[in-house]
Amino acid sequence: MNGTWTTRAETRADVAAIREVNRAAFGRDEEADLVDALRADASAWIDGLSLVATGPDGRVVGHALLTRCHIDDVPALCLAPCAVLPEAQGAGAGSAAVHAALAAAEERGERYVIVLGHPTYYPRFGFGRASAHGIRLGVDVPDEALMALALDDGHPLPTGTVRYAAPFGI
Repeated sequence: MNGTWTTRAETRADVAAIREVNRAAFGRDEEADLVDALRADASAWIDGLSLVATGPDGRVVGHALLTRCHIDDVPALCLAPCAVLPEAQGAGAGSAAVHAALAAAEERGERYVIVLGHPTYYPRFGFGRASAHGIRLGVDVPDEALMALALDDGHPLPTGTVRYAAPFGI
């Protein structure tokens, strides 16, 4: 696949395609089921923060989801899952979806984003080690895998424990 991607917020018509992107990317149902559970959770889901990347033919090939979480009592966003169809991986579809999601969050006035993911992938978007800001999880994870990003330089990251939405189970 080529690297020409269009990004946009998901529509109802994209739900099945998003499910398939997550299933194909991870090789299992758990992440696709998580997206469905988050979509059904009114306290987690934020319309406009589920972004897709489409190819020139309009086919959904990538997905990035931001849902509500908290750092102690401070509202933040959780970036997860992020997925790209295997045949489109490495061509920028995932990066396009993540950049679009972060831009949409910033436009909405959101300030903070947390991600638990690959420590070599997410720093390209500005994420840094959460522990450097006094941010932690209530479960053990590799320190370098929990990252945080302040979308607004005027509001530095708060300290505290990340509380994910219930569908995450952590």
